[in-house]
Amino acid sequence: MTRVTKIQVEERRLSLFRLTILCMIIAGLFTGGFLGATGKIGNLWVSRAAAQNQWFAPYVDVTATPMFMFQNLGSTEHKDAVLAFIVSDPTNPCAPSWGGVYTLNQASETLDLDRRIARLHQQGGSVAVSFGGVKNNELAVGCTSTDELLSAYQSVIDRYNLTTIDLDLENSGLTDTAAGNRRAEVIAKLQSERRAVGKQLAVWVTLPVSPQGLSQDGTNAVEQLLENGVDLAGVNVMTMDYGSSLSSDQTMLTASENALIQTQRQLKILYKRVGIHLSDKTLWSKIGATPMIGQNDFRNEVFTLNDAQALNEFAHSRGVGRMSMWSVNRDIMCGSNYVDVGIVSDACSGVEQTQFGFSDLLGMNFKGDIVTSAGLITTSDQVSASEQEPDNPETSPYQIWSPTVMYLEGDKVVRHHNVYEAKWWTKGDVPDNPVLQSWETPWNLIGPVMPGEKPIPQPTLPKDAYPSWIETAKYEAGQRVIFEEVPYQAKWMSQGESPASALSDSDSSAWAPLTQAQINAVLSKLEGKE
Repeated sequence: MTRVTKIQVEERRLSLFRLTILCMIIAGLFTGGFLGATGKIGNLWVSRAAAQNQWFAPYVDVTATPMFMFQNLGSTEHKDAVLAFIVSDPTNPCAPSWGGVYTLNQASETLDLDRRIARLHQQGGSVAVSFGGVKNNELAVGCTSTDELLSAYQSVIDRYNLTTIDLDLENSGLTDTAAGNRRAEVIAKLQSERRAVGKQLAVWVTLPVSPQGLSQDGTNAVEQLLENGVDLAGVNVMTMDYGSSLSSDQTMLTASENALIQTQRQLKILYKRVGIHLSDKTLWSKIGATPMIGQNDFRNEVFTLNDAQALNEFAHSRGVGRMSMWSVNRDIMCGSNYVDVGIVSDACSGVEQTQFGFSDLLGMNFKGDIVTSAGLITTSDQVSASEQEPDNPETSPYQIWSPTVMYLEGDKVVRHHNVYEAKWWTKGDVPDNPVLQSWETPWNLIGPVMPGEKPIPQPTLPKDAYPSWIETAKYEAGQRVIFEEVPYQAKWMSQGESPASALSDSDSSAWAPLTQAQINAVLSKLEGKE
């Protein structure tokens, strides 16, 4: 994965006011570094800093051919880059290597890597380094000694003077539980040791994702890191290569948006499990998005320039803390000699574009940078007075959820100041039940109740819209009845089977409650609108 950006910087003279604000920010960063060692820092400062330090940095495929001159990003607005990938050396598992091809020294000699990083620094840019990826073993998989593993990570951090690392966990890097525990233990120790001497080490974990959110392996990986005491800068999800999880009615954009929403919901639960309460705003600042620009690995999946612009707008609307892309090497149109753009290239996107077209769109209005954001410390947010107040039916757009009411597909309710929509009929299922996988709950979180909202009248069928269900009557498929004020439709022929059976076993029941969409259609017909 990787990304880039190019926009001219508008030079401005600093007013006295701006200069004062700048000094305050710098002072805050030093304070954050000092207080990080004690674990004490003001929540308000963290929230504001998070908002100010949303950053964009593309991944650079360091070992790809042709070599990408990432140091040239120094002439662009967004100068930062995430260099990928440090992996376990095939011949020496506890030694870090670039892509399993170059040792750190060989990368300096053959790729001139150290000098190119230094040149980027000269121009005001910075790098993070990503460990892992899909093709080789992440260090914690290959190296089973925690002492040697710590030394391996430390050697990379020290050599490149890193303030931020990225753990790209895929395949065995994601599924190997023992490796995950080693990694979490070592990273927590490294981070603690650096903070104790006033140095920063921001840790991002990058994970595959579906429109339904992180997999069980993904949430396990996050949980391992948090439980071992790692202060995660955030969770960056690879909004790409959805495969069979991409439904026929989803675009790459809508799938990516859903993936981010679900990941944010999951992250809230994972932090609660370790005793940290984070507001939705803070949680969004800990979410990163990394699309694969242009042609994805699946032929029918193409992330377009329009998608890039829309994803950028979505990210800003939610307060996403990081935007990346895979990769800046590919942020250029394929030449005429590239035969089949439906096959992924390491050196071009497969779509018609200008150079850095995706970087420009994805990075738009991301004003932060890798180094500054590394100073943020995670602490619990205070629970606001409004969150503690009970739901008020007079200021809620939909009815307050009740455990005794049956809700149909499409019904919306309010629970703890948030609006939820039923995915299928449900009764007694708590909308904000802390389940990690979306398929475990019949509710979708839509968003918060907005200030000034009033109840929205909900359309219901008149009691005589359909006949009441009669136990002795025979019903054919498609017939509709009213049972306990709820409309049902017969799925097949039945006699004597109560519609209540749908509540206990919807699959085997002969009845299904009407959805809200079906109810609306009936009402429109009754009102002569159809």
